[in-house]
Amino acid sequence: MPIFLLSFKADLENLTDLQPREGCDDPGYGYFMKLKCENCGEITPKETCLTLSEMVSLPNSRGTANLVQKCKFCGREGSVLMIPGQGKPLTLDLSEAQAAAPLMVFECRGFEPIGFLFADGWKARSISGTAFEIDLSTGDFAEYDEEGECPISVSNLEARFKVVHKKSKRGQTVYE
Repeated sequence: MPIFLLSFKADLENLTDLQPREGCDDPGYGYFMKLKCENCGEITPKETCLTLSEMVSLPNSRGTANLVQKCKFCGREGSVLMIPGQGKPLTLDLSEAQAAAPLMVFECRGFEPIGFLFADGWKARSISGTAFEIDLSTGDFAEYDEEGECPISVSNLEARFKVVHKKSKRGQTVYE
């Protein structure tokens, strides 16, 4: 069962701490992603939405997952479990260094996540400290911070999934 880390980066102008509205572990934030069946290679025609607050029972198991779904092409069942606690906001320093921030970890069985769709429900702070609610569904965001008297923006959004491994450091589980 592969474990995937979703990370993201963007060009931030006069903004910092870009993250989902209630933080990276927001139970109501919808992660919209394209999934590929590991059996037949079929890609979901629409993005599938996962939230931390929704759990379903795994068929023929005592376990649970955030998503259990059958491939529409081959009929094989797969599941995705979200693993909170690894996400961090994208800071201005990370943005200037063109570095990515981790967002969420997914344990996938039968599916591989291949695309992430940014949506509404994000927040960030301007360098003057003003809080902004941000809609990233169009890909970019631009406004003017009247308190800080400067333009603010989010552009060049990128998200990627990468296979990571579970490790233990000082009694904590981390994914690298």
